Amino acid sequence: MNPAGHLKLIGQLRDLQIVDRDGCKCGIVDDVELEGEPGKPLAVTAILVGPGAYAGRLPRWLLWAAQRVAGARVVRVRWSEVTGIGSTVQLRSPARELGLMKSEDAARRFVPRGGAI
Repeated sequence: MNPAGHLKLIGQLRDLQIVDRDGCKCGIVDDVELEGEPGKPLAVTAILVGPGAYAGRLPRWLLWAAQRVAGARVVRVRWSEVTGIGSTVQLRSPARELGLMKSEDAARRFVPRGGAI
């Protein structure tokens, strides 16, 4: 699917795996940022990634636990970085250039050597 085409945001974008230019899995689309005015078309301006982006989707008690473990970080990836949408969201740039992978890198300290995240 072409990022410039029509999307069903909930069904076709949110919760999709994100893959960077190098094929690295670098997160999940947790939310989207929209721009527009009443009576005019809406446009997606960014995808939001990270535990802070899905705060509104969790029960309060689970949000507290999730933020204690993962933090409340949100990474805003400009929509212009999206090159394709299919079973994954493909990005134009490497994940680390966009500020992605920080949570995964931090979580590695809890994984025994040789374990994969």
